[in-house]
Amino acid sequence: MTSSTTDYSATARRVIEIEAAGLKALAASLDGAFSRAVEMILETKGRVIVSGMGKSGHIGRKIAATLASTGTPAHFVHPAEASHGDLGMVTRDDLALVLSNSGETPELADLIAHTRRFQIPLIGVASRPGSTLLRQADLALELPAAEEACGTGVVPTTSTTMTLALGDALAVALMEHREFTAEHFRTFHPGGKLGARLSKVADLMHRDMPLVSQDTPMPEALLVMSQKGFGVIGATDAEGRLVGIVTDGDLRRHMEGLLDHKVSEVMTAHPRTIGPDQLAEAAVAQMNERKITCLFVVENEQPVGFLQIHDCMRAGIV
Repeated sequence: MTSSTTDYSATARRVIEIEAAGLKALAASLDGAFSRAVEMILETKGRVIVSGMGKSGHIGRKIAATLASTGTPAHFVHPAEASHGDLGMVTRDDLALVLSNSGETPELADLIAHTRRFQIPLIGVASRPGSTLLRQADLALELPAAEEACGTGVVPTTSTTMTLALGDALAVALMEHREFTAEHFRTFHPGGKLGARLSKVADLMHRDMPLVSQDTPMPEALLVMSQKGFGVIGATDAEGRLVGIVTDGDLRRHMEGLLDHKVSEVMTAHPRTIGPDQLAEAAVAQMNERKITCLFVVENEQPVGFLQIHDCMRAGIV
């Protein structure tokens, strides 16, 4: 059993090392053609149409999804379906990014011909420089010669890994040029764990805040605290600025004669706050760092909301 496990591990390491060597060769091969590909995509008025057959098609779907989610409109068109009507999805304003390791995939013929007929920009990605795809393309992105990790040389492994990495490189280069931020990314990922992590404080905060004036007598303040149900109240000055916070800890520290005090005499001054446009994950980080469970949300020195750690947990951030 041990020897078999060791053999499997050795195979895995060999595969990863071969593919890593391919990626290193790809990085070294990038030149002006890659830069021109980025410029061509930036100049495109329509969408990037990604296409490929078989394993290249699977990689193409992922590249199209990555482009679309990072600010570059894109979708995948299956080459076989393109020959049966889906060529209507490809317009003169689009750009075609076509993938084929050999560059001779027969199913791509109609799509390539369509781009030539209607002068649709075509970027070809393949590993054979003299292949039909690269000869017909307006811009050829040639994958460097690299050993497939399968050992037989027939199973797409290193070649598909390089193609995927090339697609990621294009997407990130486009992102950086467009100054695409995490907030922009959230627009295309509103659901799931990723969407939750990119939620803004304003998306989760309570707008019905537990607030009283700092001059409020504690009996009245305790009533507000009980009614709001947050276990905390914020204190404001005459201009409505947040100047303090009263928590359970403050109540315990002033238990003796508590009802004879005003809020200003019990509160913790200068409480930690956060802005409504900050990511909710930043609020969680601040709460964890300070070992607190809530934050008032302040904009232009005025409290506009209230956020608890439980709100973040319900949203799936914690």
